[in-house]
Amino acid sequence: MARTTPHTRTLMAACASVALAVLTAGCTQGSSAGSPSPVPPSGRPTGTPGRAHVEGPGVDLTVTDAVAHLDRSGDGSLSMRVKSDDDAPEHLGMVATTEGGRGVLVGAKSAEGSGSLTTAGILVLSGTTVTFGGSGPRILLHHVHGVTAEHTLPLILQFGLAGMVRVQARVTSS
Repeated sequence: MARTTPHTRTLMAACASVALAVLTAGCTQGSSAGSPSPVPPSGRPTGTPGRAHVEGPGVDLTVTDAVAHLDRSGDGSLSMRVKSDDDAPEHLGMVATTEGGRGVLVGAKSAEGSGSLTTAGILVLSGTTVTFGGSGPRILLHHVHGVTAEHTLPLILQFGLAGMVRVQARVTSS
């Protein structure tokens, strides 16, 4: 092993201290005006099946008319409307059931704009409402379990800005 002088060890310790201070300062600074504020996963069902609303810094998202159309085996689709008044474009990146199931996101026929499938998920532009189902984007469900006695299906929707939003989708037979 190479021998180091006291001067070299002092210089190495000083460099390590400066690097640690820079890294720590970057992690502890508040958000700047140009970066979005983190939003906690606060989306809660409103008490009305098929509806949820999330509001916070830079986020205003409403889910309405959430209905799971399921057959006896638990296969089907989820229809709903998502209205975004966020400060920036929103994306629906994942749909999960409380029993560990996942929905498959399918983009709208248009390759651009609200309802299109991007690498981040289904795009919902600010100031627009996207209708899932029909000719819009779709969410396919396979072998879903967990329908409640009230004929609702607890879902977790993962959005880019709004975070995790919980909604009780009404269940109908398809």
